[in-house]
Amino acid sequence: MSPIVPKDSIGFVGLGAMGGAIARNLATAGWAMRVFDLSGPAIDRACAAGAVAALSATDAVTGSAVVFTSLPTPELVEKFWVEQAPNLTAGSIAVDLSTIDPTTSRRISDMIASTTSASFVACTVGKTPAHAEKGEIPAFVGGAPEDIERLSPLLKVLSNNVYDMGSVEGATIFKLVSNLVGMSNLAVLAEGYVLARRAGIPADMFTEALRTTGGWSVQADLRLDWMVEDDLAPRFAVDMAAKDLRLSVNAAAEWHVPTPMAAASLTAFTSASASGHGSLDAAAIIEPLDPQRVARGNRAAS
Repeated sequence: MSPIVPKDSIGFVGLGAMGGAIARNLATAGWAMRVFDLSGPAIDRACAAGAVAALSATDAVTGSAVVFTSLPTPELVEKFWVEQAPNLTAGSIAVDLSTIDPTTSRRISDMIASTTSASFVACTVGKTPAHAEKGEIPAFVGGAPEDIERLSPLLKVLSNNVYDMGSVEGATIFKLVSNLVGMSNLAVLAEGYVLARRAGIPADMFTEALRTTGGWSVQADLRLDWMVEDDLAPRFAVDMAAKDLRLSVNAAAEWHVPTPMAAASLTAFTSASASGHGSLDAAAIIEPLDPQRVARGNRAAS
């Protein structure tokens, strides 16, 4: 089958932080897109970038050569595709960008293959919405090679590095593994920062010195300054991190792979959520570790 070309219609459902950024990037690049979300302002932002508002999710799916979904939970992704699979056009490709577990992704793929003339590709992504808006994110894809080849013009706009993980299970578990490692790094970073501050080490000195050691990480590069400055505006929320860690631990248990460190990280993020910080950025994992931050008021100056 020939590659997808720009004149083809693209449907996009789910315009949250990451999905919205990806949709705006594709629309800005000139793709004919119909978008839908429960948030009117999210639709407006996508339309400002060149997309067209669909009347409903069904309207976004029907007649589209490619349909993207970017939804917050496996349950919502599966429910969506069970309902919408009959509306897929013959020969179209359903592409899920969501962070979900491999078992759910496989069920969706098999369901679409057995009940429609369309196909399914898992396409998980990394980095942040700011990177996504510029097409500077990695994409981890899994599906039939011919489908991935047909998607290549879209993937080249969506991502600056595309990795074929061989299957929908590979694409979904890799994203979970990536978040497992990243969020576990963040949990340890928060503990280390609080411990160093209790010893009287100034925040700027801690950052400068840690950068010279093996303790530095991508999460330190991204979120340590946010912790120091008490900038906890949500980019990737505590609750989303906890959800991804839960999916990681559960998937590992199904495959009989022990993940004691990931389980400990899940506990830390669950604690942050239970303490009322679930909607804040994952950097807010530091809050339950250092209650004195709240009492001091200007936390960055501590």
